[in-house]
Amino acid sequence: MATKKKSLKKPEKATAEPQAAAQPQQAQAGEQAPQPDPTALSIGDLKNLATILDVASTRGAFKANEMAGVGFLYNKLQAFLTKMAPEQKTEDTKAEAPAAAEGK
Repeated sequence: MATKKKSLKKPEKATAEPQAAAQPQQAQAGEQAPQPDPTALSIGDLKNLATILDVASTRGAFKANEMAGVGFLYNKLQAFLTKMAPEQKTEDTKAEAPAAAEGK
């Protein structure tokens, strides 16, 4: 029985190495998945930025003469997020509708 176990382990090692070698070949063939842009901002990033501005202003991080610019940017950011929120809700509703139809 010990010889059977050894013979089973040897092919596993042999098959594991060619699979690892096949992956880089596929990547070189042009079948790479598109990489997300690391500098792109998401809606979540913008929400976090609004929170940071709110917390920093509450803690007194800005001088009085800077508050107008910070407030203007904060208001503009909030208006953008409010505008984007209904679009996200409609996308969520569309995703839930097929799931609800499947349950019936």
